[in-house]
Amino acid sequence: MTALTELTTMEDWEHILEKSNEQAVMIIKHSTACPISADAWEEVQAGVEEMSESEAEFVFVKVIESRPVSQKIADDIEIKHESPQAILVKNKKAVWDTSHSDITKQAIQSAVRS
Repeated sequence: MTALTELTTMEDWEHILEKSNEQAVMIIKHSTACPISADAWEEVQAGVEEMSESEAEFVFVKVIESRPVSQKIADDIEIKHESPQAILVKNKKAVWDTSHSDITKQAIQSAVRS
């Protein structure tokens, strides 16, 4: 089982972006005010709990509470912001993303393991 780490500062994001040079990073953009995001969050948690830390680093950002960090992520990896959203980053580039009801346990696991 691996853990989800919250990104709350620009420094958190910069550290994770650098880490993507060494290990895949799955970023989850989550809205605490959206029922679709709540459903996606359950799927993410189910998927992550069956994976090991060696497969990927799993992080999340609350898009309302940490809006500047969420926007910086979109800008840095040049991917349109959505919420909820799952983005797999390797070597500082988005290599996979999905959003809304397409965020499933299976989609998360498949993206990381492919």
